[in-house]
Amino acid sequence: MLTHLAHAIIYVLDQERAIEFYTTKLGLEVRTDITMDGMRWVTLGAHAQPDLEIALMEPVAGPFHDESTAQQMRELITKGAMGAGVWRTEDCARTHQEFLERGVEFLSPPTERPYGVEALFKDDSGNWFSLVQPRE
Repeated sequence: MLTHLAHAIIYVLDQERAIEFYTTKLGLEVRTDITMDGMRWVTLGAHAQPDLEIALMEPVAGPFHDESTAQQMRELITKGAMGAGVWRTEDCARTHQEFLERGVEFLSPPTERPYGVEALFKDDSGNWFSLVQPRE
């Protein structure tokens, strides 16, 4: 029986650059940074959500992908074709402003939606995310 999702993967073009983006611009904390079998395993998480870790992985040839697939993934990430998830916030307008001040690129400003207030932003690789303040 499954109990919960413990890890999620975000494919990035450069792990080192992505760590910098996710920690300094989004405020996540590094949970793991080790090398196993020649592969760097980096996980991050939000302080308020200790039971979920986000693995930052580069799409490279290896045990999970052949080189052709890895190249296709890199191209899709670069194009901004990979939506990576939804981040929840208590105040979308405030978080939007904080992220702008830290240099985060937004695709749309905070906008009223049926489910709450939403803004869209990109990470340093091109992955896009929804930032949502849910309706009460």
